[in-house]
Amino acid sequence: MSAHCQLTGAKPGFGNNISHSHRRTSRRFDPNIQRKRYWLPSVGRHVRLTLSAWANKTVDAIGIEAAVARIRARGGKV
Repeated sequence: MSAHCQLTGAKPGFGNNISHSHRRTSRRFDPNIQRKRYWLPSVGRHVRLTLSAWANKTVDAIGIEAAVARIRARGGKV
């Protein structure tokens, strides 16, 4: 599964692990991605979205119709 949020566009960040001896190795900071199924009344079917936990709260606040409109405005497919 791609670590990419459909609503906010959150994707992995990159950085370094720094050991006690101060050696640096690459690491990856993944967003908290969840797959969630929502009922979309305008089209009369369920949609499965890949969202970060933060975007999941945004959907609860603005509603699924507005969230899908934002995803489509970003060029995403629902």
